[in-house]
Amino acid sequence: MKPTFWTLATSTLLAALVLNPIVAQDEKTGPWLSLFNGKNLAGWHKQHEKGQHGTGGNWGATEDGLLFGEQDPPGSGNGGLLLSDRKFSEFELELSLRPDWEPDSGVFVRTDERGQGWQIYVDHHDNGNVGHIRLETKPYSVAFRPFMFSRIDPENPELSMAPDARPENLAEGVYEETCTPEEFLRAWKVDDWNRLKIRVTGGHLPVIETWVNALKVCRFDASKTKHSKFDPEKAKEVTGLSGSIGLQVHGGKRWKAGQRVYWKDVRVRRL
Repeated sequence: MKPTFWTLATSTLLAALVLNPIVAQDEKTGPWLSLFNGKNLAGWHKQHEKGQHGTGGNWGATEDGLLFGEQDPPGSGNGGLLLSDRKFSEFELELSLRPDWEPDSGVFVRTDERGQGWQIYVDHHDNGNVGHIRLETKPYSVAFRPFMFSRIDPENPELSMAPDARPENLAEGVYEETCTPEEFLRAWKVDDWNRLKIRVTGGHLPVIETWVNALKVCRFDASKTKHSKFDPEKAKEVTGLSGSIGLQVHGGKRWKAGQRVYWKDVRVRRL
């Protein structure tokens, strides 16, 4: 008796999942692709061209299955980006992060081989921010950062809100949606793992939405933002419709030897 179509389709799907376990099916959102296997950097590479933060930084996998980034050599000032081999245009990304205190990092989307693209802040330091947006290219960069946090009391690891960001970042219409400073402080877990979700849609002027531990941090529409220093035509010239996903080790002297940013459970799905 010949197998039915349903049987053949089911067998094929099961075989694919066995042979390629990094692909999973979610009933509501479709297929997810894991970008980190917990063992090594397969599927990733350091930026191929030197960028404004350095030659790429130092990246690896720990014995307990975490992806880490630090300067290369540690504390030297030489940073850069680790880039996904696959390129993405419209997608949803989820990853867990645990940055040490003081390093300056970020998640980049639609990134080129010099480490330039749209950045989601992971600035875990005084006057820092996690979850808002920056256009990071050279020579044209614009920060869309409505508030910043600090450890006001050096003896207390809890975060407090620092003085307001620059006025142009606070103007009405910079973001379509943004959480309040108080909402962020309640959602962020100090010295622990936090889950970051990023959704990117649209063309050269994308819509970028972010969540931290299920809190909607922001919805940014580059075609509509009223930021006084943002030039949409310039942005189109320096960004692409697709690119790698990038994890950043910032260049400069803020990172000290021994400090790292850790990542795990990195997965993406195309939209």
